Amino acid sequence: MIIVIRTALAAALLLVLTGCQKNVALCPSALRDATRLVLVITASMDDTRATLRTFERTAKEVAWVPVSEPDPAVVGVNGLAWGHPFVSLAEQGEPEKREGDKRTPAGIYGFGATFGFEDAKRDAHLRLASGEHYCVDDVRSPHYGRIVPRSVAGEGTSGEEMAAIDVYKRGIVIDYPPRRRSKAGSCVFVHIWEGKGTGTSGCVALVEARVAHLQKWAKADRTAIAILPQAALSRFKGCLPQ
Repeated sequence: MIIVIRTALAAALLLVLTGCQKNVALCPSALRDATRLVLVITASMDDTRATLRTFERTAKEVAWVPVSEPDPAVVGVNGLAWGHPFVSLAEQGEPEKREGDKRTPAGIYGFGATFGFEDAKRDAHLRLASGEHYCVDDVRSPHYGRIVPRSVAGEGTSGEEMAAIDVYKRGIVIDYPPRRRSKAGSCVFVHIWEGKGTGTSGCVALVEARVAHLQKWAKADRTAIAILPQAALSRFKGCLPQ
């Protein structure tokens, strides 16, 4: 009888573990090695106001543990739209991200370099300088969605001269993959907000002190950001805190 019970328990445990591994395998690639998570949630696809929370875990098979209380944040002035890697998750009536729509791309992405107006003792930090950091939003350019020197972008190429934009005093690049042929959006960052409730042109923004904290807290190649409406959390069951 004891042997039978032990066998049954072992089989049940194996089933649970197999299920967990299956969920992990189906999670977006940005979460594969992530041990830190920034979770940005809006009430709906059309809301500008959001809440931002941070989580940590010791390994990908381990549950996420909250490490901060919710902070107020904002997204695009027109809300969210599904980023091109996640358009298959869009339900009827939910928009897809397009250049110039003033919506932040919904989905799960990695964190890239930090940036700002001052030096920082971090790897992959960009001290913004005029003419050196130009984020291209011109769909005609092969540099679409990338930060390059103005001379590389070329005359007549539209984009952002990052050193001239006050809210970029502190920020973090979101690794949103550019897709020029479908005009799927470019230059997506976490940066300082202009004020509570004031939406962005397509980024995530919050108070400067919290941006500064995230710059120090985020770990290269180990931090993911999930930007989602509340109703879409269940579409990532097993991957994100619910």
